[in-house]
Amino acid sequence: MQIFTQEILDKLMVNGRATLDAQDAGRTEPDHVPVVKVFNPFGSGTWLFTECDPDEPDRLFGLCHIFEPELGYASRSEIEGVRVMGGLPLERDLYFHPEHPLSVYVRAAKEADYITEDRAALERAVKEK
Repeated sequence: MQIFTQEILDKLMVNGRATLDAQDAGRTEPDHVPVVKVFNPFGSGTWLFTECDPDEPDRLFGLCHIFEPELGYASRSEIEGVRVMGGLPLERDLYFHPEHPLSVYVRAAKEADYITEDRAALERAVKEK
């Protein structure tokens, strides 16, 4: 299965362009809803990506959790090239349907110490805002 379909790449690019436009105009950056969740089916490693750099489309931004959840950048080509147990690739979560902007997932992840989709944790994170 392809992790980054053209539809996903297009959404990441639109969000990246919106972030750059806000930066250029001196406005607050948008708090994007994650576009895609990528995970290691055999161990640690989960990523919620919201955007890519329009000038460097291989550069993705989002919430990353390998050792601890943190905001940061990752290389799309490296994500696609990772092989885990038995030489299998990382996977895209087909059942991930984000309902909140990234900041909510960040707050919930800091509380849980991992990226979570637990409704109660996300609701608490919404209230913290």
